[in-house]
Amino acid sequence: VEAIALAHDLGHTPFGHAGQDALNACMRPFGGFEHNLQSLRIVDRLECRYADFDGLNLTFETREGILKHCSAENARGLGDVAGRFLRGGQPSLEAQLTNLADEIAYNNHDVDDGLRAGLLELDALLEVRLFRREHDEILARHPGIERRRLRHEIVRRMINRLVVDLIETSCARFAAAAPSSLDHVRALDGPLVAFSDGVREENLELKRFLREHLYRHYRVHRMSMKAQRLIRRLFDAYMNDPRILPPEHRGDTGADDRARARAVADYIAGMTDRFAIAEHGRLFNPSRAS
Repeated sequence: VEAIALAHDLGHTPFGHAGQDALNACMRPFGGFEHNLQSLRIVDRLECRYADFDGLNLTFETREGILKHCSAENARGLGDVAGRFLRGGQPSLEAQLTNLADEIAYNNHDVDDGLRAGLLELDALLEVRLFRREHDEILARHPGIERRRLRHEIVRRMINRLVVDLIETSCARFAAAAPSSLDHVRALDGPLVAFSDGVREENLELKRFLREHLYRHYRVHRMSMKAQRLIRRLFDAYMNDPRILPPEHRGDTGADDRARARAVADYIAGMTDRFAIAEHGRLFNPSRAS
């Protein structure tokens, strides 16, 4: 579980989903780009630590858990590790747990980030049941609490409520299903690691609120537009002249356009936001050192 959690987002581009969308558009003639597949590519091929093989030689279960989603077309090219996307069935228990832990983490961090950045209004979040319940309970116990402490306490308690419900519901589902093997888990009608019906609906309500009020906020859209433009400019520059890539990242850039594009995508996907911005300045600002 820890290995899946640490590795499943390694393939994320700079600037999150905006960067992925831009890089995928650039890579569309060359097979596309998807951060989940890139995470598997990193641990299978790009991370070179050992003399006898590329990659990290992770277990099948870890590699399968990293692959959270996959199209049938991509699954056919990946072999057994993507077999469940062709055969159907449930993910492993480790993958089920990591998927929901990830969802708990990013939803609540987005609430915290959105409030801190002024993109979300606390009063508007009161329409979300999960948020309102914790907000009202805290104010009842601490009527004079300062706003910053209130924000932190609400987020902490929302995470706790989701985690406790996930554990209790999953334990009950385990007891009822009594799985005897991984094949048994895969054959079940639904996942064993799950929220209760009520908490699942409250969590979906929170996700819908964030999609409408945070991810579609005009300031977020402006930043996404700038990020996508930056990614496209970097991609075009490296494709037009791969000699500007660091030597260790050129890979098979001289072989053909597809190999060159994949090497360029690997390099861009490995950047942080800050590095991508700095690299853009080095390439396009004549006053910056190269």
